[in-house]
Amino acid sequence: MRRSKFRLFLPFAILFLVCTDTYAQSTISICVKDAVSGMPVPAVHIYAPDSMLTTDSLGCITFQVANAKDAVKLNTDAEGYYPQQIKITATGDTSLNIDLTAIIYDQSVVVITAKKDNSFGITRLNNIEGTSIYAGKKTAVIYPDDIQANLAANSARQLYSKIPGINVFENDGAGVQLGIGGRGLNPNRVSNFNTRQNGYDISADALGYPESYYSPPTEALGRIEIIRGAASLQYGTQFGGLINFRFKDPDTSRIHTVSRLSGGSFGFLNSFTSLSGTVGKISYYSFYQYKRGTGWRPNSQFGLHCGYGMVQYKPTEKLSMRAEYTHMQYLAKQPGGLSDQQFARDPSASYRNRNWFDVNWNLAAFTVNYKPNNDWRISWCTFGLHASRMALGYLERPDRADDTTANRKLLSDLYNNIGSELRVLHYYTIGDSMNSVFVVGARVYSGNTSQLQGEADNSAEPNFYLLETEGAIQSEYFFPSRNIAVFAENIFYLTEKLNITPGIRYENIRTVSDGYYKTEYRDLAGNLLLREWNDEYRVSSRQLVLFGFGTQYRLTENVDLYANISQNYRSINFNDMRVVNANFRVDPNLEDESGYTADLGMHWMIPDALYIDAGVFYLRYNNRIGTVIREDSLTYSLYNFRTNVSNSRNLGAELFIEYNWLHSFKTLHELSTFINYSLIDAKYTGSEQSAYTGKKVELVPAHIFRTGISWKYKKLAMSAKYAYTSQQFSDASNSEYTPSAIFGIIPAYAILDYSVTYSWKCLSASAGVNNILNTSYYTRRAEGYPGPGILPSDPRNFWMTLQVSF
Repeated sequence: MRRSKFRLFLPFAILFLVCTDTYAQSTISICVKDAVSGMPVPAVHIYAPDSMLTTDSLGCITFQVANAKDAVKLNTDAEGYYPQQIKITATGDTSLNIDLTAIIYDQSVVVITAKKDNSFGITRLNNIEGTSIYAGKKTAVIYPDDIQANLAANSARQLYSKIPGINVFENDGAGVQLGIGGRGLNPNRVSNFNTRQNGYDISADALGYPESYYSPPTEALGRIEIIRGAASLQYGTQFGGLINFRFKDPDTSRIHTVSRLSGGSFGFLNSFTSLSGTVGKISYYSFYQYKRGTGWRPNSQFGLHCGYGMVQYKPTEKLSMRAEYTHMQYLAKQPGGLSDQQFARDPSASYRNRNWFDVNWNLAAFTVNYKPNNDWRISWCTFGLHASRMALGYLERPDRADDTTANRKLLSDLYNNIGSELRVLHYYTIGDSMNSVFVVGARVYSGNTSQLQGEADNSAEPNFYLLETEGAIQSEYFFPSRNIAVFAENIFYLTEKLNITPGIRYENIRTVSDGYYKTEYRDLAGNLLLREWNDEYRVSSRQLVLFGFGTQYRLTENVDLYANISQNYRSINFNDMRVVNANFRVDPNLEDESGYTADLGMHWMIPDALYIDAGVFYLRYNNRIGTVIREDSLTYSLYNFRTNVSNSRNLGAELFIEYNWLHSFKTLHELSTFINYSLIDAKYTGSEQSAYTGKKVELVPAHIFRTGISWKYKKLAMSAKYAYTSQQFSDASNSEYTPSAIFGIIPAYAILDYSVTYSWKCLSASAGVNNILNTSYYTRRAEGYPGPGILPSDPRNFWMTLQVSF
């Protein structure tokens, strides 16, 4: 295909060549041919360090490089041919012929697996992957199979131990619910990340309720992709960025089975079985997971079922289509929160035995990928969610006894969402010298959330239905949301080492709150005086344009410098509009949040020897929504008020280093250590709520430090990991103590974990001890569900996994 040319830039290209002619340069001429037929191979991408060139219709390209003593490494990429690496020493004009070897197809199936650049279990995303651009952004990729962790329990502390700035809610030791936040953002149900599975949304409502009650099983994941705040332009407007869980690729054999059985302390049992394979032009991957446990506190039992199926059809090498379906359901009893005194006396105690939580999640997606030639890539994904979550229980503060004669509260949500995203990526040149990569995309999304809240029975059973008595319904709402978005980003390779990536995103958002809520007035004896039903209808339509800019400079072959700045935006949460809860109230005049994030960093990688990612960031957050303590003007009692507290800013530094001490020795042993440290200073900077100026932002530990050591010898691996998190406040008022225990200090804590793995042929065994020092700690104070107060984290516990693969 003829390359796109912008003749308008030709005079500038000529002027550039004339101006630089005085420097010592060499002209390199390359022609690429088929090794067997000798015919020219057109449209071959030739990658120099951070630049991309493309051969013409005769398979040739001519370019200039500065003279250098060291060899320049070039890599070829041509559809249907094996890649090659060529070294050129630029000491004078050079002509070079390259012969490419065609890939021999076996049974019409070709699988090309990219080699990971190290064995540490972490790397970063390439500048271009699929139909996405990541140049100039802070990215990370986690390979769970290379991380020594309790995969059966989705152990977030271990799994994300090499990602700087990640704060973890650890009140769910079985991994039923993931709770992580980055750079000082609330970890609750990953709500500050745009959370996806295989590229499509999995949260309850991407705009109005971005909480994820479904966590993909880590045992099924091939990798986890994390892009920080600069992901807002391509993927949506969350401040935290993007987390994309990618399942493993289908096996190349007709059928491949992996079966894992895990057991551990507190009645933990996890069974995971996957089937995958390729038959002709059809490939498939599926799994089923069953998980149950009693929990370490009374009233903590749970049971979970999760299944997934994917079928991919690839009629040609250029076109592929895949259909996916995911189902997850779990029922969990919740032991409720504790007061500070109760936690100090016995953190394993539970004073609630009537609280339950039920989640039913159904995801479906259909994806088409088309690559008409080496210059174009097109992807289109349509996805949908049909799900529910129901919370049932007694939600009074933990220092008050559960009145078992009182009715429980039921909060029932139904989610029905559908969306579609189209992305087009194009390689092209500007004039005769500047190579570029362009991506443009569009998104259409419709979310429909129905919420019902009221009184349920007073039993201790999981009866998720409302009473039929008058006044049982406290509120009923319908929250439809509509979103149309268009975005574009472009990499301009200014030189072999320098590129810039400007971007833009347009958002059209419409959210509606339509429903009613009940108000009751009672006398001092509790007798009902008046009951009112209040209709409420609010609609908010807004249009906004977000801008971003990134740049990347290759300092050496192994060292990259990057910087970016991107605007962010976050809609108010549906649950912030109207929730009846005895412990807090919501400001009816809540406004959306806005701001921007900026990164400056360095990435240094020597394969299997050294990995360094260091940087600083600035996160500006306007109209930040938080919780403060107010006093009721009539009763003079204190209550928690959720409102736009103030503007804030998070300033931080992040450092990750991992080094293999034996990389230069000829040995089968590997011994590596890593250090992961983040320093975050997060403060409210003031607005109309000047009382909070200078206060620390809640749920932001100033210091998060993690380190570990790993040793590997053939099929045996051992690791020990240490994690320290400094103290943090749980509300914007920076309360150190409250009688309700809903707010107050979350003290610093340190945890030590150990694990060992041994593999032999198709068998492997893993075991470990978490929280070896048996530290008594907590990471969360809940306002409502799963029970107000302190939610203790798991004490010392053991686990073991047996796996067979055939």
